[in-house]
Amino acid sequence: MKYARLLFANLFRKKIRLTLTLASFFTALLLFGGLAAVKSAFNAGVDVAGVDRLVVINRVSLIQPVPISYEDRIKQIKGVKYVTHQNWFGGIYKDPKNFFPQFAVEVGSFRQVFPEFKIPEDQWQTFVKDRQGAIVGAGLAKRFGFKVGDRLPIQGTILPGTWEFNIDGICTGKDASQESQMWFQYDYFKEKVGGSYKDMVGWYTLRVDNPDESGRIAKVIDDQFSNSSYETKTSTEKAFAIGFAKQFGNIGALVLIVGSVVFFILLLVTGNSMAVSVRERTPEVAVLKAVGYSDTLVLWFVMAESLIIAVAGGMAGLLAAVGLIKIVAIMGNLGGMLPSISVSGSQLALGVCAAVAVGLASGLLPALGAMRLRVVDGLRRV
Repeated sequence: MKYARLLFANLFRKKIRLTLTLASFFTALLLFGGLAAVKSAFNAGVDVAGVDRLVVINRVSLIQPVPISYEDRIKQIKGVKYVTHQNWFGGIYKDPKNFFPQFAVEVGSFRQVFPEFKIPEDQWQTFVKDRQGAIVGAGLAKRFGFKVGDRLPIQGTILPGTWEFNIDGICTGKDASQESQMWFQYDYFKEKVGGSYKDMVGWYTLRVDNPDESGRIAKVIDDQFSNSSYETKTSTEKAFAIGFAKQFGNIGALVLIVGSVVFFILLLVTGNSMAVSVRERTPEVAVLKAVGYSDTLVLWFVMAESLIIAVAGGMAGLLAAVGLIKIVAIMGNLGGMLPSISVSGSQLALGVCAAVAVGLASGLLPALGAMRLRVVDGLRRV
């Protein structure tokens, strides 16, 4: 601490340059935090995917249905424990911006396949007996102020018209993405849509006895329905969630590419700033050495300056990212697509490590130059 006064005097020598360098780190880490939060939100389904669950969809596309008659045939396959089916609804509540995931589910088998959803038993039994009943996630209830007993009108988009539901229960799940959903009865869905579509479902989700048998079971299912009018594609729930997220683009690759470019530019900017700063102080560095400061101490003076700038600017950027993400989440301007958007502790730690790495790398060459400076060469510039 006895060198702190000298260290900070050098830092604030050029206030405009210091401010601009800090702003570079601030902007870079703000962008990093935002992209990392978006990546985590898109991967939320991957993190909560069951290791013992498989998803069966139409081989052509997820938006193409499969016959409900497939359920009995899937149940008969050795190793399959439970089977349920779901349909994507895709409606809005009052306003187009009030979108959230809605699914028509088979009440008789849903909880057997998804035991992680916690619903009070009395609420679930009310839902089972109510053809127009609905279960909403705790996050959704908090967002819109829903309560058990409320009447919930949903305007259909894929299937037009106003659908009326009774909120019979509120559930909790593993994370915010699971608590931002709504379920209603498949029987009500089938009754309303009518026609040939009433005998179709969106996809099947099944639990297996042994996760190690998932590959074999998936192949048996797909082989059974090969060459039919509705061929299937079966994958683990994790693979299904990853594929669903990639429909919006490879967010992970985007974060990596943008982050790499930003930090490389930041390295160049900071390295140049430190190099100019040390070059301006060449005579002073020589004087310090002449009065007894060691080469190693001079090196650490320069490295400490670079680290302070990196950590201060980076931490400010990350904290701003956390605050901005919280504001966006509270305002609910993401259309319900990213219900669990946030910056995790591990992402914050990674951002700090990245800032420290850039700070060390950008300060290394100027610090080595200052360390190797000969006193006589430096004093010539006095």
